[in-house]
Amino acid sequence: MTTKLRVYAIDGIVPVVDPTAYVHPSAVLIGDVIVGPDCYVGPCASLRGDFGRLILERGANLQDTCVMHGFPGTDTVVEENGHIGHGAVLHGCRIRRNALVGMNAVIMDNAIVGESSIVAASAFVKAGAEIPPRVLVAGMPAKVIRELSDEEIRWKGEGTATYQDLTRRSLATMVETAPLTAVEADRKRIHMPDVVPLVELRKKEG
Repeated sequence: MTTKLRVYAIDGIVPVVDPTAYVHPSAVLIGDVIVGPDCYVGPCASLRGDFGRLILERGANLQDTCVMHGFPGTDTVVEENGHIGHGAVLHGCRIRRNALVGMNAVIMDNAIVGESSIVAASAFVKAGAEIPPRVLVAGMPAKVIRELSDEEIRWKGEGTATYQDLTRRSLATMVETAPLTAVEADRKRIHMPDVVPLVELRKKEG
């Protein structure tokens, strides 16, 4: 069974989704939205291109319940390999290549998150802020905490690659279905042994 995407034109402007991207059917795309190759858009994400343009560049992911929006005449952009965690809000901002925005963070108008930087979960990046490359920022408002290590940037890249793989898995195998009424004997698990949280990775190495 296939489910129709929730995609809406406004003022004659129709969202664009590259055939190699995966957009969950519960996500909503309105108007001037451009989803590039190999992108992942998660369940219940809202991309409202009814004022400004919204762009996800190659390999970016926008996870479940994220919101993208912007003022008229603006572009809200997640550049190549950008990684936007669950519940984040992006409004009229630019997320540079390979940057990560943590869960429930808010990035405001005209803010720029530098290449390969990480915005911590629940951080608030105020309007007009310019986050340098390769740093960790946290707080309300967000401030630079420290530079990122090569290990942390490598870990971020591996996490984004996992979502790019999820794009391919979703395109190939995700289908709408009815739930089972009981747990099967010997129930399968999702098998992803190479995906390890950074905190666990450090425990193993330490």
